[in-house]
Amino acid sequence: MTDDPVRVGVLSLHTSKETKAICNAVEALGHEPVWLRRENAAVSIEDGEVSVEPDVDVVANRMLLSNIEQPAEGLGLAHTFGRARPILNDPSAVLTAMHKFASAVALAEDGVRVPDALLALSNDRLNRGRDRFGTEGVYKTAIGTHGGGTWKIDLEEPVNPMVGNRQAFLQDLIDRDDARHHDTRVYVVGGEIVAAMNRYAPEGDWRTNVALGGDVEDATASLDEEASEMALQAAETVGLDFAGVDLVQGYDGWYVLEVNPTAGFKGLFKASGRSPAPHMARLAIERGGGSVDDERVTELSAVFDDSTPACMPAARRINDGQTPIIGYIEQVNVAGTQGATQAYAKSDTGATRSSIDTKLAAEIGAGPIKSMTRVKSGSVKSGKARPVVDLVVGIGGEQHTVTASVEDRSHMEYPLLLGRDILQHYRVDVQRRADEGRDAESDEEEEEGTEE
Repeated sequence: MTDDPVRVGVLSLHTSKETKAICNAVEALGHEPVWLRRENAAVSIEDGEVSVEPDVDVVANRMLLSNIEQPAEGLGLAHTFGRARPILNDPSAVLTAMHKFASAVALAEDGVRVPDALLALSNDRLNRGRDRFGTEGVYKTAIGTHGGGTWKIDLEEPVNPMVGNRQAFLQDLIDRDDARHHDTRVYVVGGEIVAAMNRYAPEGDWRTNVALGGDVEDATASLDEEASEMALQAAETVGLDFAGVDLVQGYDGWYVLEVNPTAGFKGLFKASGRSPAPHMARLAIERGGGSVDDERVTELSAVFDDSTPACMPAARRINDGQTPIIGYIEQVNVAGTQGATQAYAKSDTGATRSSIDTKLAAEIGAGPIKSMTRVKSGSVKSGKARPVVDLVVGIGGEQHTVTASVEDRSHMEYPLLLGRDILQHYRVDVQRRADEGRDAESDEEEEEGTEE
């Protein structure tokens, strides 16, 4: 151990409350946080010597990989830092965790109970195995986040082994008819349980993700021994230093659904009043050769400090070439549960939510319907009720899972409308059109949808 402050690099290219909380906890524990982002991070090899910029003693890996088109790039970046410095959540373990089927295989091989599942590379093999899951099951992309890429489906209909360019698989639906559908997230840090919460599905949905509006309640004290041991073993089996382990209870006991390497914990703190951030900071500091006051960790755990840390680098300018540009009319890849196709889409910064034509939605199997949303427009003040479905939209190498509204767009030229749920990641060039040269009618007037 050293009395000198440990420089903890938090590797996170995205901005989240959790990353801010970890940085703030490192500082509150008397050590030095360094937020490793695009604006400031580099690794150099010169005369055979490797250096990290800014220099750090240890790296806490918070790379969010599951919602980007090329996760191998992010994994490679994390591996690079991990080869140069000690790293928490080793990238090889993250690779296992982020691929839901790979982690299920690892858990099953280690004797951890997981739901029955089938991943097949051919359409024929996947659909020949549908019957074993009954009339209703879970259909997932192997990589996904925030509940995106997960559907409860009627297995009377055939499914596709791919959703867009992502592998998909079938899984048993574990549920108890006598209880409101919920699962339990257990947050494990350094082989210890920090807190747990029950997550309940929002009205009109069955997925329990807090990001989708699910309700939460504290389950830390009520977590039984079987669930506790299963969560700890799951994190250890996958090899993660910190993880959110998702469990579900069936009539015959507990099952592990997923092991999340970058699980959010805003909902966990809301439910339990306990933040994992100081525990993660302590683990990183100790891994870097430093020490902390355990009582201070406990004290800090009662606060979720997501204020902007002093170590956050200055934001990059929007015109530095790193923010992708999208056209007014763009050709995109759109995928549902039954297939994928290319279509022209219109960018509308006035629309909160993306929308898809009913005919196209049926063609790709967008759905099932999650809920109804009411969209106001200038012509209809009271708003129209429209169904909302999951949709995977691929644009120029990036993939976005959004909840899109379904409407009859047959009177409009473009079957897809890209709203701010997607456009927030781009700059829109109104003069760029992917359909130039195509015989097109004059632009129709789009409704500027605002959800109630």
